[in-house]
Amino acid sequence: MADEDGKMPLTSHLDELRKRLIVCFISVFVGFILSYGFKERIFTILTKPLISVMQEGDKLIYTGLAEAFITYLKVSLISGIILSVPIIFYQFWMFISPGLYENEKRLIIPITFFCSFFFIIGCLFAYFIVFPYGFKFFLGFSSETIKPLLSMIQYLDFSSQFLLVFGLVFELPFFITFLARMGIVSSDFLKKNRRYAILIIFIVAAILTPPDVVSQSMMAFPLMILYEISIIGAKIFGKKESKGTDCESNQAAG
Repeated sequence: MADEDGKMPLTSHLDELRKRLIVCFISVFVGFILSYGFKERIFTILTKPLISVMQEGDKLIYTGLAEAFITYLKVSLISGIILSVPIIFYQFWMFISPGLYENEKRLIIPITFFCSFFFIIGCLFAYFIVFPYGFKFFLGFSSETIKPLLSMIQYLDFSSQFLLVFGLVFELPFFITFLARMGIVSSDFLKKNRRYAILIIFIVAAILTPPDVVSQSMMAFPLMILYEISIIGAKIFGKKESKGTDCESNQAAG
């Protein structure tokens, strides 16, 4: 409930956050249950980019008694998270909706759609572009005396990290466009600070990817392209200074 100034107290914010998180957890749990029924098929699809570049006869292995079972649980959980992405984004925007104007609140459904769209595009980019070239590069070090023994759970941890991270970083154009719409940044500001943004991009890529140049580059270069797209989005959809404000400024200067 809002106070006399129209602001919600901290306890109301925490209660609202708790409700939103509960809905997110329930949606992930339902997605997990549904995905577990197709766990083998999902894992087979996930391993296709790796299997396609492995040598004939090579297979994934598991070295612990419970490793295969735990791997399938993790596969189902990751699949449940991806299936729940629209609900998670919707709950997020509904949580911050009290701070939005009425005309902005009406855009929550389209915003949720585009957030989910960019996330899925990021996952697909990792799966179809990054995985085949990345795995081919890493397996290229095998020889007659060196043979890779790839564990199920190690592969899942590696691939799922890339999927989720690429899904999140592909939100960059939408996030920056939103900031521009709110008047926090502008296309001119983004252009002026491009070199600093590139430095930050490579730092972020180094943190979020394994410690090798190939993985870092596979994330950094798409991020640089996304940053340029963000500049275009900020220019088109950024907050425009009203004419009335301009006139008042000119009068004040006069």
